[in-house]
Amino acid sequence: MASEESSLRALESLMTEFFHSCTTNERKREIEELLNNFAQQMGAWRHCLYFLSNTRNEYVMMYSLTVFENLVNKMWLGVASQDKMEIRSCLPKLLLAQHKAMPFFIRNKLCKVIVDIGRQDWPMFYHDFFTNTLQLIQSPTMASLGLVLLKTTSEELACPREDLSVARKDELRKLLLEQVPTVLGLLTGILETIWDKHSVTAATPPPSPTSGESELLGSLLQGTQYSKLLSQPIPALDDDSQQLCSLALECLAHLFSWIPLSTSITPSLLASIFHFARFGCDLRVKPKTPPSIYSSCSSNGEHAPPANGGGRPGHQTGGGGQVDRSRLGVLAMTCINELVSKNCVPLDFEEYLLRMFQQTFFLLQRLTRENNAHTVKSRLQELDESYVEKFTDFLRLFVSVHLRRIESNAQFPVVEFLALLFKYTFNQPTHEGYFACLDIWSIFLDYLTTKIKSRLADRDGVLNRYKDALVLLLREVLNRIQFRYNQAQLEELDDETLDDDQQTEWQRYLRQSLEVVVKVMELLPSHAFATLFPVLQEDLDVYLGLQQFIVTSGTSRRLNITAENDCRRLHCALRDLSSLLQAVGRLAGYFIGDVFAARFNDALAVVERLVEVTCYGSQISLYDLETAVPSVLKPDLIDVHAQSLAALQAYSHWLAQFYSEVQRQNQSRFISLVTSTMDATAPLITAKVPEKLLLSACHLMVSMATTVRPVFLVTLPAVQNIFNLITESQTRRLPQEAHMLVCRALSNMLLLPWSNLPESEQQWQTRSSSHASLLAALTRHYRLLRGTANQPPHRLGLEDTKAVLHQTLPVLRDIVDSISGESTKSRQICYQSLQESVQVSLGLFPVFIQQPDVTDEMLSFFLTLFQGLRVQMGVPFTGQIIHTFLSMFTREQLAASILQEGSAGCRVVEKFLKILQVVVQEPGQAFKPFLPSIIALCMEQVYPIVAERSSPDVKAEMFELLYQVLHHNWRYFFKTSVLASVQRGLAEEAMENEAQFSAAMQAFGQSFLQPDIHIFKQNLSYLESLNSKHKLYQRKLFRTSMLFHFINVLLQVLLHKSHDLLQEEIALAVYNMASVDFDAFYSAFMPEFLNGCQGVDANQRAVLGRNFKLERDLPSFTQSVHRLVNDLRYYRLCNSSLPTGTVKL
Repeated sequence: MASEESSLRALESLMTEFFHSCTTNERKREIEELLNNFAQQMGAWRHCLYFLSNTRNEYVMMYSLTVFENLVNKMWLGVASQDKMEIRSCLPKLLLAQHKAMPFFIRNKLCKVIVDIGRQDWPMFYHDFFTNTLQLIQSPTMASLGLVLLKTTSEELACPREDLSVARKDELRKLLLEQVPTVLGLLTGILETIWDKHSVTAATPPPSPTSGESELLGSLLQGTQYSKLLSQPIPALDDDSQQLCSLALECLAHLFSWIPLSTSITPSLLASIFHFARFGCDLRVKPKTPPSIYSSCSSNGEHAPPANGGGRPGHQTGGGGQVDRSRLGVLAMTCINELVSKNCVPLDFEEYLLRMFQQTFFLLQRLTRENNAHTVKSRLQELDESYVEKFTDFLRLFVSVHLRRIESNAQFPVVEFLALLFKYTFNQPTHEGYFACLDIWSIFLDYLTTKIKSRLADRDGVLNRYKDALVLLLREVLNRIQFRYNQAQLEELDDETLDDDQQTEWQRYLRQSLEVVVKVMELLPSHAFATLFPVLQEDLDVYLGLQQFIVTSGTSRRLNITAENDCRRLHCALRDLSSLLQAVGRLAGYFIGDVFAARFNDALAVVERLVEVTCYGSQISLYDLETAVPSVLKPDLIDVHAQSLAALQAYSHWLAQFYSEVQRQNQSRFISLVTSTMDATAPLITAKVPEKLLLSACHLMVSMATTVRPVFLVTLPAVQNIFNLITESQTRRLPQEAHMLVCRALSNMLLLPWSNLPESEQQWQTRSSSHASLLAALTRHYRLLRGTANQPPHRLGLEDTKAVLHQTLPVLRDIVDSISGESTKSRQICYQSLQESVQVSLGLFPVFIQQPDVTDEMLSFFLTLFQGLRVQMGVPFTGQIIHTFLSMFTREQLAASILQEGSAGCRVVEKFLKILQVVVQEPGQAFKPFLPSIIALCMEQVYPIVAERSSPDVKAEMFELLYQVLHHNWRYFFKTSVLASVQRGLAEEAMENEAQFSAAMQAFGQSFLQPDIHIFKQNLSYLESLNSKHKLYQRKLFRTSMLFHFINVLLQVLLHKSHDLLQEEIALAVYNMASVDFDAFYSAFMPEFLNGCQGVDANQRAVLGRNFKLERDLPSFTQSVHRLVNDLRYYRLCNSSLPTGTVKL
């Protein structure tokens, strides 16, 4: 006894020293080693039992419990049965005797250890494990302890970790499911008893609902006895009852996460949960105390239990109790959401579901009820944030999962529900809450759109039912994005900081709002347009009226609006105009296609108005004005101008359809629109214009050239001016992005075929010479570098040469890219104009091979050429390019580039491999002579460098190249003739280049042994693709010498859990490989695999083999694979925890 006492004192002082701030890391390591060695001893648990019973030191208690946890979870098989009985008896006694004095976290840890024992031994060796828990729950003084044990049991036994065999996991779930009705009955009893006990004392009469509300309640809850119950006042609970209810609701929430919906979840249980859900949505009358005292009391949040685990101080129920009360509401809503999130609803549960929704909408009505003391918004603002979040989650689950079930039920008034949802949405106290509600409306609108598409005959009936709700929604969302109605809230939004999606808070707000507007537009196009267009007109009138306030003095022009109030109103009007222009742009898609003629007049009105606004903005160049508040009004004016151009650009598809409709008729209206658009755009294409506006103008011009393609576009004076601006070398160059866009637009005007015109009227001759002149001007400086190709770069003025390269090649690349999918004629003309520049590039390539930033740019250009113009370049010249590249990329050059991960050198190698991917995919024989050297480059030069390094980017491209080589050149390896494949009786297929094929397969296999999950996933999909397209797994070479190796590697990966995200893909690949020859898999591979498994004995191998059923269908096979992996890991864990020399029976 004395020795145990002294051990305890020594342990206490060690633990105190370990956690002391002055203890060094080295000393901590010594103590840790000492404690670990002590824990590994077989009899250590006896000492720990003594320590637990005789110490108040929390560190010692925690350490002792960790020793028990380790014993139960890792060494239990090796513990003598007498010792197990003693532990099973002592720990629960200790818990019962000391649970009140223990700190909560120690009590919970001890509960977990007892549950871990139950997980191993119940019911065979620990038959009273669960009945003990149920008895505790029924004992008034021990109920809370019983509930902690029950929740821990649900967590640890229903979804156990992998340290159990599959058979044991199944057994535990079955045992627990048998207990569910009893458990749910007990929990219902606790909640009902506490509610009834406290309800008697509540004397406050219920608030009387207004007449309108009581009618709605009648329809929501007709025929249910709950309407009366739910109207009762909420009882005041004492601390112990509150604590007990919290635990009961936490247990229910966890149980609901895994038990299936069934009639065990009784109406009385649901009613009890809903009673407690009301705790979140009723505001309590606050105590009449001075504000400072009240706020200090309520700001405590939940009261943390004192360190000794004692109860809460009684005087704190005034303020802190409110927090705990709302927590009950949050827990109850968590239970409800667990039930509602289940999509699989048995028929006999549907009625319960309806009842649940009726009760929840009673709560929704309480949340959105207005009275004299509170507006809806102030009510929601004062509720616990978590409760409002949970309630919003419920509404989202209801609409996304169950609306289709409930909508047709006569007892559920969907339209009234939408009215409540509307009030709830537009009174949200936070932006995040509002976004979440907008998402719910989006889900509802998607549901409605799908429903109408599937029931076209009943379209009007469905729409009429919801029309009023949609109209209200549209108007309110539009109001919410306008400063004139919602200035206070909108000014809170940040419009500077970008989030992960590269948008500001304001942009996200506007985007999500416009998503809803667009979805309503799809359902009610004419109504939505009639709502939006007049509002736009009002703000446009303000904007178009600014001209009269412009005052010119000398060279400066000033906007003569200076009064602070006027400036503020103008700021709001301009911000609103900008938002509405975006909204109008988003609607462009609803005026084209089949509805073009029906909605023509509306669209024409919009386009004419937009053209007028853009012309006006460009003519009086509002972006150039001096204003009274330049930091605010100038960006506003620029933004409106840019948005008007962007909105007009959105209608380019409508203009294209208009053009095709009037092709052979009077085109005057169309010509006038296009001419005015270009007149508005051309003056903005200059380096003096703010970049935001310049880019909008460039994008509009690209759309006119690419989408609308009018024949007369090139001849317009405005466009001629832009040609001159770009081709004259003296003018100040535009910023790079704008310059590229303008060049793309000008090139496309000359290259793209005109719509609806025969080939004979395309004027290719003149357009070809114009394009040649354009590119000659654009590449003037670049082509002059030809003469320097043989000189070392330092003589050239290296930086100047680089600047010319970096300016010219991206523009040429963009021009090729934009026509790569067009007709042969367009690509032909493009290549003719580019030919000289391509040859210059090839000549310069060897000169710059040591300059990775330049090589990167050049290879990007060549990659685009190969992707878009390889046919036009012709085989001889393409061959010359490939030959040059292959000779330049020596092993040393590749190594130097690849070893600088993430650098320009790495990107150069990636682009080079991408070019080779394009080459090996080319059909026909032209490029086949390059295959041996491409495979050699891959396997002998690139692969050895990347094999043992991470180099993920180069690796991904190299394996894709290998895959493309195999997929597109299968007959380079397998020369199966048609005759041989018909006459199946002939010998196996002839194989060529076997060594290269084997090396490629080995590289794939090697990649599965490495940690990079992306490469693993990519390569697994490549093998599966080769199998589905070329029967890879059935080829003799693969089947006889590789198949079992691949299956073995994939099973080892599953065992090591290194790529757990890909479990399903790996199991499918194993099935596809095994299915080549199931007999061989079961008779040869499985015994060999099990014999090679370390850490298991012969008996366990036999069990593993027996449990792998000889099934040939995919679901059963996959189940067997997962079972094998789980049980093999479990056996290894068990065996590793046995003491040395243990005899296993």
